[in-house]
Amino acid sequence: MTPNHYAEPAIRLTNADYARAEIMQDPYRARRVPGGSVQPRWLSGGRRFWYRVGARHVVVDPVEGTRHDAFDHDRLAAALSVAAGRAVAADDLPITSIDLDVPEHEAWTVRFSAFESRWEWSDSAGSCARVDYAEPLPGEVASPDKAWIAFRRDGDIVVRSRDGAQEFALTEDAEPHFDYGGLPEALGMRALMRNLGLPAPLVVSWSPDSTRLLVHRLDQRDLPEQVLVESAPRDGGRPVEHRSRYPMPGDAAQATMEWAVLDVTTRDVVRQQDEPCVIVHPAGIAYQWWSGEKGDAVHFLRHSRDARTLELRRLDPATGEVTTLISESGATRIDPTPQLGEPAMVHVLDSGEILWWSQRDGWGHLYLYSADGEHVAQVTSGQWLVRKVLWVDQEARQVWFLASGLVEHDPYVRQICRVGFDGTGFTRLTDDDLDHDAVSPAEGGYLVDRASTVSAPPRSVVLGGDGQVLVELEAPDAGRLESVGWRPPERFRTTAADGKTSIHGLLWRPHGFDPDHRYPVIDCIYPGPQVHRSGPAFDSAVPGEAEALAALGFAVVAVDGRGTAGRGKAFHDHSYGALDEAGSLVDHIAAIRELGHRHPWLDTERVGITGHSGGGFATARAMLAHPEFYSVGVALAGNHDMGVYVPMWPEQYHGEINDESKRALSNPALAANLQGKLLLIHGELDDNVLPAHTLRLVDALIEADKDVDVLLIPGDEHALLRRKHYVTRRTWDYFVRHLHGTEPPAHRLAPHPLPLGEGF
Repeated sequence: MTPNHYAEPAIRLTNADYARAEIMQDPYRARRVPGGSVQPRWLSGGRRFWYRVGARHVVVDPVEGTRHDAFDHDRLAAALSVAAGRAVAADDLPITSIDLDVPEHEAWTVRFSAFESRWEWSDSAGSCARVDYAEPLPGEVASPDKAWIAFRRDGDIVVRSRDGAQEFALTEDAEPHFDYGGLPEALGMRALMRNLGLPAPLVVSWSPDSTRLLVHRLDQRDLPEQVLVESAPRDGGRPVEHRSRYPMPGDAAQATMEWAVLDVTTRDVVRQQDEPCVIVHPAGIAYQWWSGEKGDAVHFLRHSRDARTLELRRLDPATGEVTTLISESGATRIDPTPQLGEPAMVHVLDSGEILWWSQRDGWGHLYLYSADGEHVAQVTSGQWLVRKVLWVDQEARQVWFLASGLVEHDPYVRQICRVGFDGTGFTRLTDDDLDHDAVSPAEGGYLVDRASTVSAPPRSVVLGGDGQVLVELEAPDAGRLESVGWRPPERFRTTAADGKTSIHGLLWRPHGFDPDHRYPVIDCIYPGPQVHRSGPAFDSAVPGEAEALAALGFAVVAVDGRGTAGRGKAFHDHSYGALDEAGSLVDHIAAIRELGHRHPWLDTERVGITGHSGGGFATARAMLAHPEFYSVGVALAGNHDMGVYVPMWPEQYHGEINDESKRALSNPALAANLQGKLLLIHGELDDNVLPAHTLRLVDALIEADKDVDVLLIPGDEHALLRRKHYVTRRTWDYFVRHLHGTEPPAHRLAPHPLPLGEGF
């Protein structure tokens, strides 16, 4: 830093400033926008749904055009108070695991959990009584007819009847690291679930008729182990070691999986008659589904290890025979969705035809394959992309979907569209500047549309097939947020470092903004490449993180540089073979400099950067590759040496793995370049990005005789959930000291609520 950086009066923060910043974080800020997140939960057949808004539970019937309370909250609260012997308020009902689909009961019956018991309430009877029906516990999965509950025991799949009368194992051959329904250990979920006191997730899929289970058997037996040490166990005993199977890029041994169909009635096990599939990411487990009214077939997506080939396969649940229906290959990764983890846009129709999403023309469009696979017709086309399939009407031969790129000024804005299977009748059901995040039940029939901008919370409505409003749901405003200093970000468009490609982002002004003052800038980064960062919706980018930094007197930006997802194939492929560019850091620099020309109050000579996980890598990479621009960084849980990270990122998003590419993806290799102030934060039990990543960078910085600040969090995992309040406060303090040039106040943040509530 040059001496004149603090020539003007420095911003000095108070406890009240930190308290306001704390309010900006999730989940506190979400409570100030009740109705801002309508998450429909479909009832039987998809005809109706319910959702929660604030303390109320609401049922919607789109056919009847009605919206009303799911039950009498006041009467239920009074009855539960009497039955449980504990005071309960209607505006703060302590109920979870809510079930409005109670078999053989009237429509106004609800079951729920409260005070470690299961309860049943009927509006007509007006009574609240304990019931002994066994509800699925965390890590368990109920059948569609709710007669059976599946769970894991010692790696095998077990089912019990809902009434508790029956319990039996469907598999009995599990062994350590070769078991059913689990996730790859290198995913990094084990430490998180252990810290939350929850069992490992179970991944199974019930057939529609509730008679069979589809489950994978995961083989991690030949994988090398990694050992993490818990230095300060909660019981105060000696340090504890935690071992996990953890393959790395280029390793011959990788996790593999194969499918099995388990019959609850006959207790038969049908295994796939095909070679096991290499699994380098859980998406290979998630992209599977039953087809047909009773489950006549199973379909699943299968990636090659390098992800340059994607196949749709059919599994016969009666014989285990596997047939490849579609195979698509390319020079770079072939994605089944615009962003990793979104629902696959593949629909196998009753006719045998297949609706398939592909980027083969450089964008992202729907194609219709004939039943014999001989004929392929493009359903949608143009320099835009289908973002999500919402509803497929096989009788009308039409499909409803979200599309982005139709709004000229912003390629990320999503609109609701409809088109015929033959490509005719393309219709935009929404034609505005709002971003539409819509969903539909599996049966279709209507859409729940949540439309917003970066400044306006989502207005939620139910739409019919022609776009007509069937039911108004929620129309919240941001008034309560604004009352504590929040201001919406500016959605901006600028030019990438190549001088021609448009890129987009968000800019938050500091609270108490004074145009005559110059403010330091913080780049809030996550470089993808599997997602984009700064969308056009309300709360689309790191809710609360950027707003909190703005409350501390910083200007904050989030930028989607070249190589991130959500646009055309060429834009995304800019990162293929270039993960070391971290979502085009040069584009971030170009954007911040251009914003500095537009807004003289931006001090582009005082620029900080922060990010988590891949954003931690990008933060350190920015400090090391561009030390002339970035002067302060806080990198959390960064995968700083991708040659020793999980295989997916280098192998599927970077390409060939050799000594040269591993060095290119190593932050320690650039350690000698550090000039500014860098804080590295990592959890000691991070079993996703091993803490060795941060310590390797520390070792290289020491070797280069560079000063670095390090914070290792005992007992915490990748998300740093247990100590998130402490990590957040230390991050804020670091920027206050080194960008504002002042000492932070003494305010301490309250521990963050853990995500143990409903829906976790």
